[in-house]
Amino acid sequence: MAQALYRKWRPHRWADVVGQEHVVQPLRNSVAANRMAHAYLFAGSRGTGKTTTARLLAKALNCLDTNLAERPCDTCEHCVAVNQGRFLDLIEIDAASNTSVEDVRELRDKINFSPNQGKYKVYIIDEVHMLSTAAFNALLKTLEEPPAHAVFILATTEAHKIPATVLSRCQRHEFRRIPVNDIVGYLKRIVQAEEISVSEEALLLVARQAAGGMRDAISLLDQLASSGKAITLEMAHAVLGTATNHSVVALFDGLVGHNPAAGLDAIAEALDAGTDPRQLARQVVDYARILLLIQARNPELIDAAPEARLQMAQHSQAFAIADLLRLIKVFSQAVDSKSNWMPGLPLEMAFMDAISPPAAEAARPHAAVQRAPVHPAQARPGPANAPAASAGTPAQSRQAPPPQAASAPEPEPEAQSDPSENRMLDQNWRRILELTRQQNVQVYALINSVKSRSLKDDILTLAFSTDLLKFKLEVPATLQIVAGVLKEVFGREIQVRSVTVSGKRSAPPPGVDSDGMVASALRDLGGEIVDIH
Repeated sequence: MAQALYRKWRPHRWADVVGQEHVVQPLRNSVAANRMAHAYLFAGSRGTGKTTTARLLAKALNCLDTNLAERPCDTCEHCVAVNQGRFLDLIEIDAASNTSVEDVRELRDKINFSPNQGKYKVYIIDEVHMLSTAAFNALLKTLEEPPAHAVFILATTEAHKIPATVLSRCQRHEFRRIPVNDIVGYLKRIVQAEEISVSEEALLLVARQAAGGMRDAISLLDQLASSGKAITLEMAHAVLGTATNHSVVALFDGLVGHNPAAGLDAIAEALDAGTDPRQLARQVVDYARILLLIQARNPELIDAAPEARLQMAQHSQAFAIADLLRLIKVFSQAVDSKSNWMPGLPLEMAFMDAISPPAAEAARPHAAVQRAPVHPAQARPGPANAPAASAGTPAQSRQAPPPQAASAPEPEPEAQSDPSENRMLDQNWRRILELTRQQNVQVYALINSVKSRSLKDDILTLAFSTDLLKFKLEVPATLQIVAGVLKEVFGREIQVRSVTVSGKRSAPPPGVDSDGMVASALRDLGGEIVDIH
């Protein structure tokens, strides 16, 4: 069986560790000076080299090279034994599956025995934060007064969960997320040695998706290389389920132009192409962060291709800092969402939230401000600490004339209902729902959520509680499905119209007279049906 790339390319010498020089150098100096601590804590996010560095330290402590500064040599008997996983004095413990106090007591009973092969018995306890309180208390005494031949290396991704009494007895080292350029450089070494054909853009995408973890980056590269074909950017997007840059740019174009339909179409196209919704939300957050860095005059922190930088600079000119902060917040919430029945909904809600004015602005009497989108080429960015031009939707250029206020728009009226047509609609509503369900479950869920419905002059008006649901119905493909079902049921063309309504008004269920007392209570008084006998 072929060995996974992340195991094959695990560093064997100090010089092979990437992006953690602030940890490696002090450890090398300690080994060279023969001044070792008896307990270490390696903390940091996953895939940044904690366990790998722990093994290197174990090799260095037991290396047979006479020159302390050259340890680990990676060629002596002990180093080779560690590499092959047969060095008896290196004990690795997974705290996630050995959490009890009995497991720690068993360790304490064995620790006093002398090493079998080397000078030190090295205990690596991975995910140490998973130990129970009783287990930590049992470990505390051993950490306080360990045998001279024992060294503990505790590794964790959540250092804040470790008791202070344990932390105070360890030499602590923080592992940082590895920069994208460093990850790309190491991946290039791998693809050259493994003779993998991959484009520069695909490597950059892999490095970004790894979120600072070298192990994740190598695993993703291994996944892409398993096809045996040349790895292109398009292939990487398809396999990793990430949106193309075009989708993210189109979404931001919708925000800049205050065009909900364009933004929702960009989201729908990305999801239809197989993009994971939460991954798309992460990319939107990352793009907004770059725009924020441009506004703050920190171009050195931007990691993007030269051709993309121009587009980013143009987009940044159309946003105020407050806009970007709010945008990052709402899409970060979409990343954390765990919606399963409609995975794209949190993303669409985040977009509608970002494009709508905040509640404080909407509540003003002059809230209906006409914002003409600014062409990015005509806008000039202001100073980094300039006051925000808007707290909600993308702002106009700071050099543009102030927006003109208009009178607040009247709410869209619902069509006057026709009693005979509505009785016919109510009698057929259950069938309409069933036929829609057979064609598309999501469209069925959408029209089943209407607050009210009315039919007059071959126009079906469906009222929703939010603008987001209204916009979802207005997607051409959705309208086509609903119109097709209506034609099948009524035998003629029925136009579909959507509006939004305030309050808790509900449509009468099938079989309930739309002109009776129950329907009136539902539509006009905010009543709800809790049971039907």
